[in-house]
Amino acid sequence: MKSLSLADRLAAARNAQRAQLERARAIAENPAIAERRKAREALVAARNARNAERKAAEQARKEQEAAELAAAQAAEAAAREAALQAEREALAARAAEQAAREAAEEAKRGSRAAIEEAEREAALAARRAARKAKKRKR
Repeated sequence: MKSLSLADRLAAARNAQRAQLERARAIAENPAIAERRKAREALVAARNARNAERKAAEQARKEQEAAELAAAQAAEAAAREAALQAEREALAARAAEQAAREAAEEAKRGSRAAIEEAEREAALAARRAARKAKKRKR
């Protein structure tokens, strides 16, 4: 086997590089390969679009669930507050009735001055209860 000189080896390397470059150009310019690449790119774009659509639908579903949960919690809080308000008003009404009964009993036992005092107390108790109820409604 004959030993090649440096110039021969460099020329052989250049020729190999040129041949490789020509093969790459031929592949790049091949219309069938370009079509396949375009088809692959279209598939990737379609897949990315489907993924984005799926993510958007999931985000919308999560936002809807959050809104429904917030609405349910607000309705529950409003119902709780209404029940507490009704209970307070019932207590105030019972207190006013009790004051009126006590006033009536005292009126039976007492004199005219006691009757007048009891009536004033009952009216004041009813007025206080009404004011409290009015304050609570605010």
